Amino acid sequence: MATSPIFRSTPATLRRRRQGPEQTSLTLFPTAARHGTCEQPSDASAPPEPVPTESESPLRTKPATELVGIARLAASSLRAEAKRGTEYFLLPVKSILNPCDSENVPFRWTVNPYRGCEFGCKYCYARYTHEYMDIDGGEFETKIYVKKDAGALVDRDLSTEKIWGEQIAIGTATDPYQPAEREFGGTRAILEKMVQREGLSLSITTKSDQVVRDIDLLRRIADRSSITVNMSITTIRVRLARMLEPRAPRPDLRLQAVSKLREAGISAGVLAMPILPGITDSEKDLDALARAARDAGAQWLAGRVLFLMPASLKQFMPFLDEKFPKLSKQYREWYGRYENIPKFYGKEIAGRVEKVRRKYELGVRTLADTSRAWKSPQMQLVWQGGIRQ
Repeated sequence: MATSPIFRSTPATLRRRRQGPEQTSLTLFPTAARHGTCEQPSDASAPPEPVPTESESPLRTKPATELVGIARLAASSLRAEAKRGTEYFLLPVKSILNPCDSENVPFRWTVNPYRGCEFGCKYCYARYTHEYMDIDGGEFETKIYVKKDAGALVDRDLSTEKIWGEQIAIGTATDPYQPAEREFGGTRAILEKMVQREGLSLSITTKSDQVVRDIDLLRRIADRSSITVNMSITTIRVRLARMLEPRAPRPDLRLQAVSKLREAGISAGVLAMPILPGITDSEKDLDALARAARDAGAQWLAGRVLFLMPASLKQFMPFLDEKFPKLSKQYREWYGRYENIPKFYGKEIAGRVEKVRRKYELGVRTLADTSRAWKSPQMQLVWQGGIRQ
Protein backbone atom coordinates (compact mmCIF):
# COMPACT_ATOMS: atom_id res chain seq x y z
CA MET A 1 0.00 0.00 0.00
CA ALA A 2 1.35 3.36 -0.99
CA THR A 3 2.13 5.55 1.96
CA SER A 4 0.92 9.11 2.29
CA PRO A 5 3.43 11.97 2.28
CA ILE A 6 2.55 12.49 5.91
CA PHE A 7 4.54 9.37 6.78
CA ARG A 8 7.59 9.91 4.63
CA SER A 9 11.03 9.75 6.23
CA THR A 10 11.74 12.77 8.37
CA PRO A 11 14.93 14.36 9.65
CA ALA A 12 15.83 14.37 13.33
CA THR A 13 15.15 18.10 13.40
CA LEU A 14 11.45 17.59 12.72
CA ARG A 15 9.37 20.26 14.40
CA ARG A 16 8.01 18.89 17.66
CA ARG A 17 4.37 19.00 18.56
CA ARG A 18 3.28 22.12 20.41
CA GLN A 19 3.30 21.59 24.13
CA GLY A 20 0.23 22.64 26.09
CA PRO A 21 -2.18 21.58 28.80
CA GLU A 22 -3.93 18.25 28.38
CA GLN A 23 -7.36 18.59 26.82
CA THR A 24 -9.90 17.72 29.46
CA SER A 25 -13.12 18.89 27.84
CA LEU A 26 -14.70 20.16 24.68
CA THR A 27 -15.52 23.59 26.04
CA LEU A 28 -13.91 25.33 23.08
CA PHE A 29 -16.03 28.16 21.86
CA PRO A 30 -16.37 30.83 24.55
CA THR A 31 -12.60 30.85 25.07
CA ALA A 32 -11.97 30.68 21.35
CA ALA A 33 -14.37 33.54 20.75
CA ARG A 34 -12.52 35.86 23.11
CA HIS A 35 -9.27 35.24 21.29
CA GLY A 36 -10.79 34.88 17.84
CA THR A 37 -11.74 31.80 15.89
CA CYS A 38 -8.44 31.79 14.05
CA GLU A 39 -10.33 32.68 10.89
CA GLN A 40 -7.80 35.38 10.30
CA PRO A 41 -8.23 38.57 8.29
CA SER A 42 -5.36 37.62 5.99
CA ASP A 43 -6.21 33.98 5.28
CA ALA A 44 -7.40 34.94 1.83
CA SER A 45 -4.50 36.67 0.18
CA ALA A 46 -4.36 35.37 -3.35
CA PRO A 47 -2.98 37.59 -6.11
CA PRO A 48 -5.12 40.71 -6.61
CA GLU A 49 -7.97 40.48 -9.08
CA PRO A 50 -9.84 43.29 -10.82
CA VAL A 51 -11.72 45.31 -8.22
CA PRO A 52 -15.29 46.48 -8.91
CA THR A 53 -16.16 50.12 -8.72
CA GLU A 54 -17.84 51.53 -5.64
CA SER A 55 -21.22 51.31 -7.34
CA GLU A 56 -20.66 47.60 -7.90
CA SER A 57 -19.95 46.99 -4.20
CA PRO A 58 -23.03 48.32 -2.34
CA LEU A 59 -22.25 46.32 0.81
CA ARG A 60 -19.20 48.28 1.77
CA THR A 61 -18.48 51.40 3.71
CA LYS A 62 -15.41 52.32 1.65
CA PRO A 63 -14.75 52.56 -2.10
CA ALA A 64 -13.40 49.22 -3.34
CA THR A 65 -10.19 50.89 -4.47
CA GLU A 66 -9.39 51.77 -0.84
CA LEU A 67 -9.80 48.21 0.46
CA VAL A 68 -6.87 45.92 1.24
CA GLY A 69 -6.29 42.26 2.09
CA ILE A 70 -9.32 40.04 2.37
CA ALA A 71 -11.69 43.00 2.11
CA ARG A 72 -10.28 43.75 -1.33
CA LEU A 73 -10.56 40.10 -2.34
CA ALA A 74 -14.12 39.89 -1.09
CA ALA A 75 -15.00 43.00 -3.09
CA SER A 76 -13.66 41.31 -6.22
CA SER A 77 -15.40 37.98 -5.57
CA LEU A 78 -17.82 36.97 -8.28
CA ARG A 79 -21.39 36.27 -7.24
CA ALA A 80 -22.11 32.63 -8.00
CA GLU A 81 -25.86 32.62 -7.38
CA ALA A 82 -28.62 33.75 -5.04
CA LYS A 83 -31.13 31.47 -3.32
CA ARG A 84 -33.49 31.73 -0.38
CA GLY A 85 -32.63 35.41 0.00
CA THR A 86 -28.92 34.56 0.32
CA GLU A 87 -26.13 35.56 -2.05
CA TYR A 88 -23.13 33.31 -2.64
CA PHE A 89 -19.74 34.60 -3.72
CA LEU A 90 -16.60 32.75 -4.81
CA LEU A 91 -13.68 33.88 -2.66
CA PRO A 92 -10.09 33.31 -3.87
CA VAL A 93 -7.85 32.09 -1.04
CA LYS A 94 -4.27 30.92 -0.79
CA SER A 95 -4.83 28.29 1.92
CA ILE A 96 -7.61 26.24 3.52
CA LEU A 97 -5.76 25.37 6.75
CA ASN A 98 -5.45 28.41 9.01
CA PRO A 99 -3.00 28.42 11.94
CA CYS A 100 -4.36 29.06 15.42
CA ASP A 101 -1.75 30.16 17.95
CA SER A 102 -4.03 30.58 20.96
CA GLU A 103 -3.13 28.40 23.95
CA ASN A 104 -6.78 28.59 25.04
CA VAL A 105 -8.03 26.10 22.47
CA PRO A 106 -6.98 22.46 21.97
CA PHE A 107 -6.44 22.71 18.22
CA ARG A 108 -3.56 24.07 16.19
CA TRP A 109 -5.23 24.40 12.79
CA THR A 110 -8.72 25.38 11.65
CA VAL A 111 -10.68 24.71 8.48
CA ASN A 112 -13.68 26.83 7.50
CA PRO A 113 -14.78 26.17 3.90
CA TYR A 114 -17.16 29.15 4.03
CA ARG A 115 -17.20 32.69 5.38
CA GLY A 116 -20.62 33.55 6.72
CA CYS A 117 -23.30 31.04 7.73
CA GLU A 118 -26.85 30.79 6.46
CA PHE A 119 -28.18 29.24 9.68
CA GLY A 120 -28.50 32.79 11.05
CA CYS A 121 -28.10 31.94 14.75
CA LYS A 122 -29.07 35.08 16.66
CA TYR A 123 -26.18 34.73 19.10
CA CYS A 124 -23.44 33.77 16.62
CA TYR A 125 -20.10 35.06 17.88
CA ALA A 126 -18.37 34.74 14.49
CA ARG A 127 -20.17 37.70 12.94
CA TYR A 128 -17.09 39.82 13.49
CA THR A 129 -15.28 37.84 10.77
CA HIS A 130 -17.41 39.59 8.13
CA GLU A 131 -16.07 42.89 9.38
CA TYR A 132 -12.64 41.80 8.16
CA MET A 133 -14.16 42.08 4.69
CA ASP A 134 -15.62 45.51 5.44
CA ILE A 135 -19.12 43.99 5.61
CA ASP A 136 -21.50 44.53 8.51
CA GLY A 137 -21.97 41.52 10.80
CA GLY A 138 -25.70 41.74 10.16
CA GLU A 139 -25.07 40.33 6.68
CA PHE A 140 -23.30 37.26 8.06
CA GLU A 141 -26.18 34.96 7.06
CA THR A 142 -27.09 36.59 3.73
CA LYS A 143 -23.64 37.07 2.15
CA ILE A 144 -21.89 33.69 2.05
CA TYR A 145 -18.35 33.47 0.68
CA VAL A 146 -17.34 30.10 -0.73
CA LYS A 147 -13.60 29.47 -0.67
CA LYS A 148 -12.46 28.50 -4.15
CA ASP A 149 -10.52 25.32 -4.95
CA ALA A 150 -10.92 23.96 -1.41
CA GLY A 151 -10.01 20.38 -2.30
CA ALA A 152 -6.85 21.19 -4.24
CA LEU A 153 -5.66 23.69 -1.63
CA VAL A 154 -6.17 21.40 1.36
CA ASP A 155 -4.37 18.62 -0.50
CA ARG A 156 -1.35 20.90 -0.79
CA ASP A 157 -1.69 22.13 2.80
CA LEU A 158 -1.77 18.58 4.17
CA SER A 159 1.54 17.81 2.45
CA THR A 160 3.47 20.20 4.67
CA GLU A 161 5.35 18.91 7.71
CA LYS A 162 4.10 21.68 9.97
CA ILE A 163 0.66 20.08 10.36
CA TRP A 164 1.93 16.64 11.39
CA GLY A 165 0.61 15.54 14.74
CA GLU A 166 -1.44 18.70 15.23
CA GLN A 167 -5.20 18.86 15.84
CA ILE A 168 -7.22 20.18 12.86
CA ALA A 169 -10.67 21.55 13.74
CA ILE A 170 -13.25 21.82 10.95
CA GLY A 171 -16.05 24.32 11.54
CA THR A 172 -14.71 26.70 14.20
CA ALA A 173 -16.19 29.90 12.77
CA THR A 174 -18.89 28.84 10.31
CA ASP A 175 -20.83 25.61 9.90
CA PRO A 176 -19.22 23.27 7.35
CA TYR A 177 -22.62 21.70 6.62
CA GLN A 178 -24.70 24.84 6.15
CA PRO A 179 -27.00 24.96 3.07
CA ALA A 180 -24.15 26.25 0.90
CA GLU A 181 -22.55 22.82 1.20
CA ARG A 182 -25.34 21.30 -0.89
CA GLU A 183 -24.62 23.80 -3.64
CA PHE A 184 -20.84 23.92 -3.58
CA GLY A 185 -19.55 20.82 -1.74
CA GLY A 186 -16.50 22.49 -0.22
CA THR A 187 -16.52 20.34 2.92
CA ARG A 188 -16.83 17.07 1.04
CA ALA A 189 -14.03 18.10 -1.32
CA ILE A 190 -11.81 18.64 1.73
CA LEU A 191 -12.75 15.31 3.32
CA GLU A 192 -12.06 13.49 0.04
CA LYS A 193 -8.47 14.70 0.26
CA MET A 194 -8.19 13.85 3.96
CA VAL A 195 -9.21 10.26 3.17
CA GLN A 196 -5.96 9.90 1.26
CA ARG A 197 -3.83 10.76 4.32
CA GLU A 198 -2.75 8.82 7.36
CA GLY A 199 -2.23 9.92 10.93
CA LEU A 200 -4.37 13.06 10.91
CA SER A 201 -6.10 14.28 14.07
CA LEU A 202 -9.44 15.81 13.04
CA SER A 203 -12.65 17.14 14.56
CA ILE A 204 -15.83 18.44 12.94
CA THR A 205 -18.30 20.77 14.66
CA THR A 206 -21.72 21.30 13.12
CA LYS A 207 -25.40 22.00 13.77
CA SER A 208 -26.48 20.03 10.73
CA ASP A 209 -27.68 16.48 10.16
CA GLN A 210 -26.21 16.82 6.67
CA VAL A 211 -22.99 15.43 8.16
CA VAL A 212 -24.43 11.91 7.77
CA ARG A 213 -24.14 12.35 4.01
CA ASP A 214 -20.41 11.95 4.46
CA ILE A 215 -20.43 8.89 6.74
CA ASP A 216 -18.71 6.93 3.97
CA LEU A 217 -15.79 9.36 4.02
CA LEU A 218 -15.72 9.66 7.81
CA ARG A 219 -15.45 5.88 8.19
CA ARG A 220 -12.59 5.72 5.72
CA ILE A 221 -10.82 8.59 7.47
CA ALA A 222 -11.32 6.84 10.83
CA ASP A 223 -9.56 3.77 9.46
CA ARG A 224 -6.33 5.73 9.03
CA SER A 225 -6.65 8.81 11.27
CA SER A 226 -8.33 10.12 14.40
CA ILE A 227 -11.67 11.88 13.83
CA THR A 228 -14.54 13.05 16.03
CA VAL A 229 -17.82 14.87 15.36
CA ASN A 230 -19.25 17.47 17.75
CA MET A 231 -22.97 18.11 17.27
CA SER A 232 -23.94 21.55 18.57
CA ILE A 233 -27.38 21.61 20.23
CA THR A 234 -28.53 24.53 22.37
CA THR A 235 -31.97 23.18 23.28
CA ILE A 236 -34.26 20.28 22.41
CA ARG A 237 -37.30 22.59 22.42
CA VAL A 238 -38.15 22.87 18.73
CA ARG A 239 -39.93 26.24 18.79
CA LEU A 240 -37.18 27.84 20.86
CA ALA A 241 -34.49 26.36 18.61
CA ARG A 242 -36.23 27.76 15.52
CA MET A 243 -36.37 31.18 17.16
CA LEU A 244 -32.67 31.15 18.14
CA GLU A 245 -31.33 29.35 15.05
CA PRO A 246 -33.78 30.19 12.23
CA ARG A 247 -32.34 28.03 9.44
CA ALA A 248 -30.51 25.31 11.35
CA PRO A 249 -31.93 21.75 11.31
CA ARG A 250 -34.29 20.82 14.15
CA PRO A 251 -32.74 19.45 17.36
CA ASP A 252 -34.30 16.02 16.82
CA LEU A 253 -32.67 15.77 13.41
CA ARG A 254 -29.30 16.60 14.92
CA LEU A 255 -29.77 13.92 17.59
CA GLN A 256 -30.73 11.41 14.90
CA ALA A 257 -27.48 12.31 13.13
CA VAL A 258 -25.54 11.55 16.32
CA SER A 259 -27.21 8.13 16.45
CA LYS A 260 -26.32 7.38 12.84
CA LEU A 261 -22.72 8.47 13.36
CA ARG A 262 -22.39 6.22 16.40
CA GLU A 263 -23.98 3.29 14.56
CA ALA A 264 -21.34 3.79 11.88
CA GLY A 265 -18.59 3.64 14.50
CA ILE A 266 -17.74 7.35 14.37
CA SER A 267 -16.86 9.08 17.66
CA ALA A 268 -19.51 11.72 18.32
CA GLY A 269 -20.78 13.88 21.18
CA VAL A 270 -22.92 16.93 21.95
CA LEU A 271 -21.88 20.52 22.60
CA ALA A 272 -24.43 22.57 24.55
CA MET A 273 -22.92 25.77 23.24
CA PRO A 274 -23.85 28.40 23.92
CA ILE A 275 -25.95 28.17 27.06
CA LEU A 276 -28.06 31.33 27.08
CA PRO A 277 -28.74 32.94 30.49
CA GLY A 278 -32.40 32.83 31.40
CA ILE A 279 -33.29 31.04 28.14
CA THR A 280 -31.62 27.62 28.00
CA ASP A 281 -29.76 27.50 31.31
CA SER A 282 -32.33 25.92 33.66
CA GLU A 283 -31.61 22.59 35.30
CA LYS A 284 -34.70 21.19 33.59
CA ASP A 285 -33.50 22.22 30.13
CA LEU A 286 -29.96 20.99 30.64
CA ASP A 287 -31.19 17.70 32.06
CA ALA A 288 -33.47 17.15 29.06
CA LEU A 289 -30.63 17.88 26.65
CA ALA A 290 -28.22 15.56 28.44
CA ARG A 291 -30.80 12.78 28.54
CA ALA A 292 -31.48 13.18 24.81
CA ALA A 293 -27.75 13.13 24.09
CA ARG A 294 -27.36 9.92 26.10
CA ASP A 295 -30.31 8.30 24.32
CA ALA A 296 -28.79 9.21 20.96
CA GLY A 297 -25.57 7.43 21.88
CA ALA A 298 -23.46 10.55 22.37
CA GLN A 299 -20.14 9.83 24.04
CA TRP A 300 -19.68 13.22 25.66
CA LEU A 301 -21.43 16.42 26.64
CA ALA A 302 -19.85 19.83 27.10
CA GLY A 303 -21.34 23.26 27.63
CA ARG A 304 -20.35 26.86 28.15
CA VAL A 305 -22.24 30.09 28.58
CA LEU A 306 -22.94 32.59 25.81
CA PHE A 307 -20.16 35.02 24.89
CA LEU A 308 -21.00 38.09 22.83
CA MET A 309 -18.46 40.13 20.91
CA PRO A 310 -19.52 43.66 19.88
CA ALA A 311 -20.57 42.61 16.36
CA SER A 312 -22.78 39.89 17.84
CA LEU A 313 -24.15 42.06 20.64
CA LYS A 314 -25.37 44.57 18.08
CA GLN A 315 -27.45 41.88 16.38
CA PHE A 316 -28.52 39.93 19.44
CA MET A 317 -29.88 42.71 21.66
CA PRO A 318 -32.70 43.85 19.32
CA PHE A 319 -33.78 40.20 19.09
CA LEU A 320 -33.70 39.88 22.87
CA ASP A 321 -35.67 43.12 23.33
CA GLU A 322 -38.38 41.75 21.08
CA LYS A 323 -38.58 38.13 22.23
CA PHE A 324 -37.31 38.21 25.82
CA PRO A 325 -37.75 41.82 27.02
CA LYS A 326 -37.62 40.85 30.70
CA LEU A 327 -34.01 39.71 30.19
CA SER A 328 -32.81 42.82 28.36
CA LYS A 329 -31.65 44.75 31.42
CA GLN A 330 -29.61 41.83 32.80
CA TYR A 331 -27.98 41.10 29.44
CA ARG A 332 -27.03 44.73 28.95
CA GLU A 333 -25.49 44.85 32.40
CA TRP A 334 -23.48 41.69 31.86
CA TYR A 335 -22.57 41.86 28.20
CA GLY A 336 -22.73 45.54 27.44
CA ARG A 337 -20.66 46.60 30.44
CA TYR A 338 -18.35 43.67 31.06
CA GLU A 339 -18.51 41.87 27.68
CA ASN A 340 -18.96 38.59 29.54
CA ILE A 341 -20.83 36.88 32.36
CA PRO A 342 -19.87 37.24 36.03
CA LYS A 343 -17.64 34.48 37.35
CA PHE A 344 -20.20 33.32 39.89
CA TYR A 345 -22.73 32.63 37.14
CA GLY A 346 -20.23 30.79 34.97
CA LYS A 347 -19.31 28.61 37.94
CA GLU A 348 -22.97 27.86 38.64
CA ILE A 349 -23.63 26.77 35.05
CA ALA A 350 -20.48 24.67 34.94
CA GLY A 351 -21.78 22.86 38.01
CA ARG A 352 -25.16 22.21 36.38
CA VAL A 353 -23.51 20.81 33.26
CA GLU A 354 -21.26 18.58 35.35
CA LYS A 355 -24.26 17.33 37.34
CA VAL A 356 -26.25 16.20 34.29
CA ARG A 357 -23.15 14.86 32.59
CA ARG A 358 -22.48 12.56 35.52
CA LYS A 359 -26.16 11.65 35.89
CA TYR A 360 -26.30 10.32 32.34
CA GLU A 361 -22.73 8.96 32.35
CA LEU A 362 -21.51 11.14 29.51
CA GLY A 363 -17.82 11.77 28.96
CA VAL A 364 -16.01 15.09 29.24
CA ARG A 365 -13.66 14.72 26.31
CA THR A 366 -13.44 13.22 22.85
CA LEU A 367 -13.09 9.47 22.71
CA ALA A 368 -11.31 9.21 19.38
CA ASP A 369 -8.81 6.46 18.76
CA THR A 370 -5.66 8.55 19.06
CA SER A 371 -3.53 5.54 18.20
CA ARG A 372 -4.13 6.48 14.56
CA ALA A 373 -2.87 10.04 15.01
CA TRP A 374 0.65 10.69 13.82
CA LYS A 375 3.44 10.62 16.40
CA SER A 376 6.95 11.95 16.01
CA PRO A 377 9.61 9.24 15.42
CA GLN A 378 11.77 11.09 17.96
CA MET A 379 9.07 10.76 20.63
CA GLN A 380 8.62 7.07 19.83
CA LEU A 381 12.32 6.48 20.45
CA VAL A 382 12.01 8.14 23.84
CA TRP A 383 9.09 5.93 24.84
CA GLN A 384 10.70 2.74 23.56
CA GLY A 385 13.94 3.56 25.35
CA GLY A 386 12.19 3.85 28.67
CA ILE A 387 13.34 7.41 29.32
CA ARG A 388 9.82 8.56 30.13
CA GLN A 389 9.06 7.83 33.79
